[in-house]
Amino acid sequence: MENQMDTQKKIREHVSALGDGELATSDLELAFAALRAADGEQAWNTYHRIGDVLRAQATPDLSDDFTERL
Repeated sequence: MENQMDTQKKIREHVSALGDGELATSDLELAFAALRAADGEQAWNTYHRIGDVLRAQATPDLSDDFTERL
């Protein structure tokens, strides 16, 4: 079970690095294989959503204390 968790963690790290353009060429094949699996595809979508949120700018219609309440 622990080995499977390590493998899943490694897959998520590869997918994240691929999305960031920081994956070593030697790991591309593993990352592309991971993307063909449901877990890899889910990780890819999650990391892209996180990136979208991090790059987004606050909209002007948010109240002044929005961050504090969040």
